[in-house]
Amino acid sequence: MKNFWDLRIKSNFSQKNLKINLVKLGQRTFLVLQYMGGLSILFSKTLFYSIKKFTRKENLLDQLNKVGTNSVLIVFLITLFTGIVLALQSAYALKKFAAEIYIPGMVALSMTRELGPVLTALIIAGRVGASMTAEIGTMTVTEQVDALETLAYDPQSYLVVPRVLAATLMFPVVVALSEAVGIVSGWITSVSLLDLSTVEFVKGLRLFYEFKDIWYGLFKSMSFGFAIALIGCIRGLHAEGGAEGVGNTTMRAVVLGAQAILVLDAFWAVVLL
Repeated sequence: MKNFWDLRIKSNFSQKNLKINLVKLGQRTFLVLQYMGGLSILFSKTLFYSIKKFTRKENLLDQLNKVGTNSVLIVFLITLFTGIVLALQSAYALKKFAAEIYIPGMVALSMTRELGPVLTALIIAGRVGASMTAEIGTMTVTEQVDALETLAYDPQSYLVVPRVLAATLMFPVVVALSEAVGIVSGWITSVSLLDLSTVEFVKGLRLFYEFKDIWYGLFKSMSFGFAIALIGCIRGLHAEGGAEGVGNTTMRAVVLGAQAILVLDAFWAVVLL
């Protein structure tokens, strides 16, 4: 009899846990669908206002400066040392096969197709994406967004569109700079530390480097910028809970932006290669 009741209690307990887990799964699924729906609506509105109704050119210029000009220094420093490390690590592997001539190609391909766009996007996601989310989130929790609607300003046209357009347009520019800095630092390293001449470096570049490698990196960097800005804006518009809520929202926006970059990177690698 005791075993029978034990089994019955365990069965009821298991059913209760199953119900709780199913409820939690349903809640999380609903939140994901709600977030994706909001992202889709904001995406469509952003495109609409960008094409038909966008008149906030002064806001766009301000955001272009914030996304592009203010990010140049940190991107320059990181890609400078990335090019040095790439050249040295490539030499470490290729010297075993007496294939030092391939070092320039490895540096250039790595910088233009992968490391340049992805590293730059991750850096700007942490810097610019967080800034966008915190700024719009603060406006949301302090009811400044509601005030804009009261004054007949559409939040999407006034807040979202300039940021999304600025990120989409400036990401390829900053990425092009990062690629150039990485390749130049790889060239200097090769000439000064790896006993390659400038002629040999250029010859190595021409062996594997093609024009499509340049536009591939720049094209996918545009998608990175669009995704980072869109995620930052929608998270900011849905911020709540005061200062602590804005901080948590900003953290989530940075994480989601980094995840979006990696997912898009894998997607374009499958589609375009």
